[in-house]
Amino acid sequence: MSAPTTTSDRLELLQTFIRIVESGSLSAAARLLGTTQPTVSRRLMLLEQTLGLRLLQRSTHAMKLTEAGERCYEHARNLLETWQAIEADLRDDKDAPRGTLRVVVPHAFGQEQLIAPLSEYLREHPEVSVEWLLHDRQPDFIADGIDCAIRVGTVNDPSLVAIRLAEVPRIVVARPGLWGPNDPPTRASELEHLPWLALRTYYRDEVQLTHAPSGEEARFAIRPRMSTDSLYALRNAAIGGLGVGIVSAWVVRDDLRRGDLVHIAPEWSALPLPVYLVYPQARFYPARLRAFADIIRAHMPTLSGVRAPSRASDVRR
Repeated sequence: MSAPTTTSDRLELLQTFIRIVESGSLSAAARLLGTTQPTVSRRLMLLEQTLGLRLLQRSTHAMKLTEAGERCYEHARNLLETWQAIEADLRDDKDAPRGTLRVVVPHAFGQEQLIAPLSEYLREHPEVSVEWLLHDRQPDFIADGIDCAIRVGTVNDPSLVAIRLAEVPRIVVARPGLWGPNDPPTRASELEHLPWLALRTYYRDEVQLTHAPSGEEARFAIRPRMSTDSLYALRNAAIGGLGVGIVSAWVVRDDLRRGDLVHIAPEWSALPLPVYLVYPQARFYPARLRAFADIIRAHMPTLSGVRAPSRASDVRR
């Protein structure tokens, strides 16, 4: 097996090595690179032959970097990031976005609200294709080959760039008559003893509400009749009369209009949820990611049922 003779050949070997390390296996690297495991294995062998060093120690059940492999990985990452930055600079950053953008989005948002900005993005950039992945969990950007994600809720990982896009108002809803024969509740204190549904992602055994006119806060414990990690499941359970729930206002807009649900204690609401665009910190970001960030930042505050962030600083690096 002859050593690679061109810069592009060597860059390909280094890129393959990076994918092997970050994905954790040859087969996972092959999937991310769109090739076969034997091809990835041959590239690794060729890189080791070219350098005259063993980079990985492999057994049936494990793979571990050698000391030389650790140094090679760091150099390879820095080299490829520098090369990408050189290309972007020499092209004056005016290249049309191209390639595949892999985006992780929440189930509810990703199926409805975000399709409009996604459609505009694809219309404006015909050389880009998108893998639109619906997950409510935080993705492993490196291992899964994810370019960016849209997250509802707080983002605490300091290794990520987090751009605050908008916030989602949350309200208390119930099926008509769930509270009994009297008028719908108007005060937070009237909600405590009703049957409750919990959205485990954001509240489980305690409810905190704020009174909009005065800023007064109410907090009380609940014992949910049902808890779920699905916003749609909670909405459907509320429509079915199983209990009271706190939901994103946009999800139940049509249900409220039809009368299937009632907005109860309307002057009281849960804290709005922030919406972020997140991606790993790097020295270079491909044009397809930068273009997507521009469109999603412009569109998000205009979507029905969400609003612009309430604070001025919306980017955390």
